Amino acid sequence: MAGRSFDGSDSRTLINPMNHILTPFAEVYGLGTMLRQQAFRRGWLKSRRLSRPVISVGNLTVGGSGKTPLVGWIAETLLYRGYKPAILTRGYGRKRGPDILILEPQPERNIDARTVGDEPALLARALPRVPIVISANRHRAGQLAEERFGVDIHILDDGFQHFALERDVNIVTIDVTQELEDGALLPAGRLREPCSALRRADLILLTRVEIRSPDPIEKQVRSINARAQVFHCSTALRGLIDAGNGILQSPAEYRNRPVCAFCGIGNPRAFFSDLRRWGFTLGAEIAFRDHHVYGPGDMKRLLSIAQSAGAVAFLTTEKDVMNLSPQWKPELPVLACGIRPEISGAKVFEEAILARVSPIGLREKAASGV
Repeated sequence: MAGRSFDGSDSRTLINPMNHILTPFAEVYGLGTMLRQQAFRRGWLKSRRLSRPVISVGNLTVGGSGKTPLVGWIAETLLYRGYKPAILTRGYGRKRGPDILILEPQPERNIDARTVGDEPALLARALPRVPIVISANRHRAGQLAEERFGVDIHILDDGFQHFALERDVNIVTIDVTQELEDGALLPAGRLREPCSALRRADLILLTRVEIRSPDPIEKQVRSINARAQVFHCSTALRGLIDAGNGILQSPAEYRNRPVCAFCGIGNPRAFFSDLRRWGFTLGAEIAFRDHHVYGPGDMKRLLSIAQSAGAVAFLTTEKDVMNLSPQWKPELPVLACGIRPEISGAKVFEEAILARVSPIGLREKAASGV
């Protein structure tokens, strides 16, 4: 069955082509970004340091580069190595509430995404042993994590542009299915900063290499920053999770039968491409804006589209499940694709991170003034 594509009725994806009408605004945005960075570099605005090392995971673009799965991967790696990590995050999309929210470690955490944000809620469920502190003030969040939980290392989620907090490792994820063009700054395009900002990166992870060859992007990246180590990452399916009861389902049961795929993430096309690569037949594809919170109208429309396509189930992402209403009880199964990043040279990547946060690595960095 040929798949049909739909856009969310009240939404759009954030994969915008260059919009010449918005180019002057992009130039203003770029100037503001440059001035802000210069203010931190010259000391007019202060960067503060935590007592424990900080690993920053970020990107150059708005959404969709595989950053959140990588944060989870790093946290699990640190736990295995005997560290006590904390995750510091802004909690994008959460309802206005306390300036600081602390998600304490506890088994089977089930957090309301509308209160904390969909990505922190997803990480809280996946990493019950890791404290997560949500605040725009990441320095204060880190201090609380050290004081209350005795953490010995921090993971700064979406931290590449957060100059107010010093970090010891800058990891940048880049989706190779998206072009890097300096002219495509916000709001005309997807870039938060010009590509030259990659010079600040220590480690660069090229994601979604299973969909497109990383060679052109890697060549571009290495021409900007020859110092950084570059790694490749693909997305692997670890199973289907029933959104209603959390029980793992066999992917084989739903292959070669039409399904209705929907998502509200930064790069929906990559998700749909992965579903086809994993052997699913997409009767319909519905894309909403990143971090979309699903209302009754969305759910009614999704069910109508699925029924028209003859779908036997809904397939979506774990992040999207965080944004579904718990009252939604559709006639079809809603299955979240549990994924894991598969990093080529994972051991080298792991050692590269740990070398920079070890006492020796920190002393060498301080001595070099980098």
